[in-house]
Amino acid sequence: MQPDNLISLKDDMVAFIAGHGMRRLNAYVTEEVPTVIFEEENADGWKDFVEHAKAAGAPFVTMSEVVLEKADIAILLDQLREQSFPDDNSEDIDDAEYLVNHVGKVGYLQLGFAHQGVMFIFEVATEWYDSFQSLMETVTDLGGIVVDDRDSEE
Repeated sequence: MQPDNLISLKDDMVAFIAGHGMRRLNAYVTEEVPTVIFEEENADGWKDFVEHAKAAGAPFVTMSEVVLEKADIAILLDQLREQSFPDDNSEDIDDAEYLVNHVGKVGYLQLGFAHQGVMFIFEVATEWYDSFQSLMETVTDLGGIVVDDRDSEE
């Protein structure tokens, strides 16, 4: 089970990477890049990932983190309220308001390394971050719905 703040895990990752004589590059690997997602059931699977990076001869490991900001929640709430008007008592709004308890916490970490034209990725996220992402996708999906209310006079 993941804690609700990944800051200590991040610190462990930074030390472990440096301990293996590797450098870190602050970068996020997007979905547009050919990737292989590293899957590991072990809580310390990220250590295996770093060791694979070193064995592959990677000179550095990319690292990205997401810290929940108050502004992120404010934007999410505005969009949810706009889309659920006039029903401002939506369950999604309650879920978004609850996220305020996690402001300033690290909710997502991504490690990556390049090998033979492919990025290998390790990701870990908290439950609240997954909930935040789900709400953001809901807002994005609903924002993309187009209603064609033109009258058909044919």
